[in-house]
Amino acid sequence: MKVPFLDLKRQYERAIIPLHLFGQAADMDAIMEIRTLKMHGAKPKYYHHVIGYNSRLDTIQAAILRVKLNHLEEWTDKRRENARFYSKALRNIDELEIPQIAEGRRHIFNQYTIRVKNGKRDKLREFLERQGISTAIYYPLPLHLQPCFSFLGYKKGDFPAAEKASVEVLSLPVYPELKEEEREYTVEKICEFLKG
Repeated sequence: MKVPFLDLKRQYERAIIPLHLFGQAADMDAIMEIRTLKMHGAKPKYYHHVIGYNSRLDTIQAAILRVKLNHLEEWTDKRRENARFYSKALRNIDELEIPQIAEGRRHIFNQYTIRVKNGKRDKLREFLERQGISTAIYYPLPLHLQPCFSFLGYKKGDFPAAEKASVEVLSLPVYPELKEEEREYTVEKICEFLKG
């Protein structure tokens, strides 16, 4: 069964509420540079050649978010419910490391990120994509290896834990609208891949 509606991108798009300003600009190079700068200097996504900003929020988006704040706790509770389901279902799988929450703490689960051991992360991601399950990798290149920070002089091997995480992390769909059967399907497919 292929489930094309499991789309992690929807979660990200809802988070930033992509509204666009109208108008024309004469200098396309300047437009592209501004777009790169406003997305942390990333081009392509998650690969930073310049140090940028997180400035994607305009006045219209702020007004909409002000209204949406009334739903934040409800949406967070649904994310936590999805995360609890995944954690319970995936906790005994040796090839995976699931998120841990410290005693007395709460997690919002903007992402539900597992670590896939033994170099299987990319193959699992490809398999899940073929099954209609969107995933994401936050972040494929550690900060110390980003071109924009090359002036700091760090090299591969200087931060081994960050480098290891960058090749193991995989975020599963966790958005509030995720249905029970979608969560079950995701777990079923992860288990199918790891047992195969």
